[in-house]
Amino acid sequence: MPDLYPLCFRPLLRRYLWGGRRLERMLNKPLPAGDDYAESWELVDHGADQSEVADGPLRGQTLGRLVAEYGEQLLGRHHPQPRFPLLFKFLDAHRSLSVQVHPDDAAAARLNPPDLGKTEAWVVLHADPGSRIYAGLKPGFDRPAVQRELLRGTTEQCLHWFEPRVGQCVFLPAGTVHALGAGLVVAEIQQASDATFRLFDWNRVGADGKPRPLHVEAALDAIDYGRGPVLPQTPRPAADPDAETLVTCDKFELTRWRLDRPRTWGGDRRFHILSVVGGRATLQWESSTVLTTGQTILLPACQPPTCLAPDPRVELLDMCLP
Repeated sequence: MPDLYPLCFRPLLRRYLWGGRRLERMLNKPLPAGDDYAESWELVDHGADQSEVADGPLRGQTLGRLVAEYGEQLLGRHHPQPRFPLLFKFLDAHRSLSVQVHPDDAAAARLNPPDLGKTEAWVVLHADPGSRIYAGLKPGFDRPAVQRELLRGTTEQCLHWFEPRVGQCVFLPAGTVHALGAGLVVAEIQQASDATFRLFDWNRVGADGKPRPLHVEAALDAIDYGRGPVLPQTPRPAADPDAETLVTCDKFELTRWRLDRPRTWGGDRRFHILSVVGGRATLQWESSTVLTTGQTILLPACQPPTCLAPDPRVELLDMCLP
């Protein structure tokens, strides 16, 4: 078998009625014709949804196959895993997303077919003036109160919201009601799950002229009513002065780096997902890889310390297991 190396994957594009074309303009994703490109899945191992290696000796191999054949080399101290545990994507909310909630691990395991729960975090890359993030319930809204507003078609009355700024991070544990408002582009790290319950869709219809399906009872069961309004994370200083910790939880760690000098990654027996959200850098190994805005690379856990050199500056997200 070929040895593992820093891995770039072909993005999987998703088209939904709320998408646009900013994945191309802002994140350099080549898009075919159309104005509804909503998501670019950069790294996924979830059933039939599989990232494929873009280049090198392992070109064309799926992430799922790499987990099966190179588990310990890829995952290091977190081996074994039934599949790659994280999913990373970019989203273009040209229009508002539906109001939804994700189950936790225990509830998702009872689905048919079973899945993981879905705890996630967003990093805001672009925000039109007046754009909103809906995150958590307003104080005092229990299940009967939410049901009342659902029946009235005014679910937004339940929802806490704020106008985000570029760079802010929002942490959404499973059970948190949430929605991206129109005019936002975000990076999202989450558990490798597609367990989503749609609570409310702004009384709109899909491309077929009919309302999109809702999952009201499942969503009401999944909501954590003890979790009130969600505010942006307060970044915490990391050990390195060029980094700040955005999220640390039992599902993943999310760190932001702003570099104007070389820095090494790897050697800690963990995989690292590195995604450039501004600027440009070169990953220097046996065959150097240039990373520009919108590009993502997976460093296997077996990767020795490897230098990343900004050109001249780079902002990137580093995502791994705790």
